[in-house]
Amino acid sequence: MENGIRILLLAVVLTALPGCASVRNWYHQRAERRAQSSADAAQPGAEAQAADDTTPPRVIDPEVARRQIKVPRIKSSNIELGLDYGMLSIEDFGTHPLYGVTAAYHITEDFFFQGEAGRATAGLTSFEKLSSIKLLTGSERRFTYYDLSLGYNFLPGEAFVGRGRAMTSAFYILGGIGSTDFAGDKKFTVNFGAGYRLVPVDWLAVHITVQDRVFQSSILGSAKLTNNIEARIGTTVFF
Repeated sequence: MENGIRILLLAVVLTALPGCASVRNWYHQRAERRAQSSADAAQPGAEAQAADDTTPPRVIDPEVARRQIKVPRIKSSNIELGLDYGMLSIEDFGTHPLYGVTAAYHITEDFFFQGEAGRATAGLTSFEKLSSIKLLTGSERRFTYYDLSLGYNFLPGEAFVGRGRAMTSAFYILGGIGSTDFAGDKKFTVNFGAGYRLVPVDWLAVHITVQDRVFQSSILGSAKLTNNIEARIGTTVFF
């Protein structure tokens, strides 16, 4: 009989063991489903956060103080008009003040035409100073010239005043022909020389020019070519 009871208890235990395993498996499966549901519920927020993390940062517009730039108002016209003052050495008649006017037209950046007119008053020759004889009257001593020249800017550049100012400049040569009214006669004249032009502002130029005016004269009895050298400074205005 005891053997029968042991067999009955052993059968009950063996039957209960699979049931406990099933209950345990069911509990674990339910817990996993709950965890999965919680993860699914939290997934949209995570996706939004990931999207926010991939959004590029906002560009910041820097507040930079803009520098004011003054654009030079370069004149488009190529005409110059101005006045001159200097000294004229009239051969045999001494050196005397000279007054004149100048007009120029710039054909290109390198070439220009220039017209000039000037007047000076000649003095006494050495012969007149040593004797009482006057070779010329007062009106005949007026030395008046007119000419038309072609100029060439052979060395354009800039002149610097200090560290913060630069002015346009150019060395130029010129030569031309004209007429000289002196000693009661008009004489064909050839002129040639060189000069320096400085442009301190857009509409104004300063010139320094040296020229020789050559013509034939027979005032002192024999015909000869006379060299009349002038040095002058002038200002011109662009139009």
